[in-house]
Amino acid sequence: MEWIQAIVIALVIAFVIRTFFFTMIRVDGQSMEPTLHHNDRLIVTKFMYKPKQGDIIILRPPMHKDTPYVKRIIALPGQEVNIDFENKIVYVDGVPLDEPYIAEPTATKGDIDFPVVVPEDTVFVLGDNRNRSRDSRFSDVGMIPFDSIIGKATIRLWPLKDFGSIYK
Repeated sequence: MEWIQAIVIALVIAFVIRTFFFTMIRVDGQSMEPTLHHNDRLIVTKFMYKPKQGDIIILRPPMHKDTPYVKRIIALPGQEVNIDFENKIVYVDGVPLDEPYIAEPTATKGDIDFPVVVPEDTVFVLGDNRNRSRDSRFSDVGMIPFDSIIGKATIRLWPLKDFGSIYK
């Protein structure tokens, strides 16, 4: 009977860790290339996460709650986002972003008008593969409420050749 108790305790501990501290997620799609690739496996930190500009997060958009998205935080509450689609430059508070992580400049417009100020308790997110990403440029995703954020992606577990921090 002691082994049953040990199994139950182990399951409870695993449940608590997965629910409140860490989880694992599989990247589905190409919207975060070249940083992350389809089928990459990531560890996501959930415990006491506070959104920061540049973080790669896992989220559930309000209009797509069944599908976890992986995106990068571009702007925080109160910041102004503007995208110059002619010159393909993203600005936050009038400053052009230095984005060495994108494969090609932002050309896809979406259906919201710019500039836009990020409302309280939300973030503005974009995929690194800007021209193949459904993100805050589109009204069906929009600004992401803090309570829709699952956590921050921190470590790539798979493929093994890319194991390690996703922030290089």
